[in-house]
Amino acid sequence: MTSASEAGTTAGSQTLSRGLRALELLAEAESPMSIADLAAGLEVHRSNAYRILRTLEQHRFVARDEAGLIRLGPKLTVLARGVAPALHTAAMPVITELAYELGMTTFVTVLDADEVVTLVTAEPSNVAATIARNPGVRHPLHRGAPGHAIESSLTRAERKAYLGDPEMSRAGSEARRKGYALSRAEVIDDVTGIAVPLRIAGEPPAAIAVVHFKVPETIGEVVDALQEAAERIAQSYR
Repeated sequence: MTSASEAGTTAGSQTLSRGLRALELLAEAESPMSIADLAAGLEVHRSNAYRILRTLEQHRFVARDEAGLIRLGPKLTVLARGVAPALHTAAMPVITELAYELGMTTFVTVLDADEVVTLVTAEPSNVAATIARNPGVRHPLHRGAPGHAIESSLTRAERKAYLGDPEMSRAGSEARRKGYALSRAEVIDDVTGIAVPLRIAGEPPAAIAVVHFKVPETIGEVVDALQEAAERIAQSYR
C-alpha cells in the first residue's frame, strides 16, 4: 500500500514532469499554442493543463498574449545562458553576423544523450521571411543536418558512449566524407538544413547550422561560411 507521503511524492514528480514537457512542447511549436493544444500534447484534461500553465506563468517561464495563446517567456533566455555559457558567448556574435550575411536562420546545437538541442539562434531581419528556431528545441540525433554533422565528428568511443552503438550511420558517414551535412524535410516539412561540426575541448559535441526554404544554389559558399564561422567560434572561445 502506498503511503500518503509516497503518493504526494509521486504526484509531485508527475506534475514536474508534465511542466517540463509543457516547456518542451512550446519550444518545439512553430507558433504560440492554445490551452487546448497544450492539453492535447500533454495528454491531460484542460483543467490540469491550465494548473500547470499558471505555475509556469507565475515563474515567468511562459507568457500568454491578448488572444490567450501561450509562448515561452523571456526568463528561459536567462536559463539558456547557463548551459555552456562560454560557448553561448563565443557563438552569439558569430551566428548573428552569419544570419544577416546569408539571409538564413543560423543556430548552434549541442549533443544531449541521443538528441540534439538548439543552444543559441539568430534570425535575420533583412529578408522577407525566416524560419523560427527557438533555443531549447530538441530532436533525435538521426534526424536533421545538425545531428548528422555532430555524428560525423564523433569518435568510435564517443558514439558508443552517447548512442550505444560504435558504428556510424550512413548519413553520418556521408557528412564526414563531404565535411558537411544536408537534410531536406527531416525535422520540418519543406525545410532544408545545412550543418558543419563544431568541436571545442571541454564542451559537448556541437554543430553550427542554417535552415532555409530550399537548397541554396550556392551551397558551396554556404558551407564555406559555416566552416569559417565554426573556426571563429572556436578561436574566440574562452
